[in-house]
Amino acid sequence: MSIDNEILLDAEDDAREIAFIRQQLPQELKERFSDDELYYILDLIIDYYTSHGIFDQEPDEEGCIDVDLDAVADYVCRQARKEEEADYDHDDILLVVQAEMDFSEQQDEEA
Repeated sequence: MSIDNEILLDAEDDAREIAFIRQQLPQELKERFSDDELYYILDLIIDYYTSHGIFDQEPDEEGCIDVDLDAVADYVCRQARKEEEADYDHDDILLVVQAEMDFSEQQDEEA
């Protein structure tokens, strides 16, 4: 597969993930977060998983990896403030983190 095709597939996956997250969020958050903000938040979530070794963990006997969603939300809020991007509410970001986790679990089940 060419690099261009991989980039296109990644962009399509990201767009599906954003659409899924939007479906999960309460109406007020759907209106509050732009797609660009959601992409930014997803980047921070992935950064957390990478920097905290989540991707390197072995799943338990049920195939699960324990992730502290509150810690992920804290990280996103802290990084966004540090990068002077936004001052997000922890509870709002927690809903996005939970929706991202639901999307990932759904993708794993379909694979």
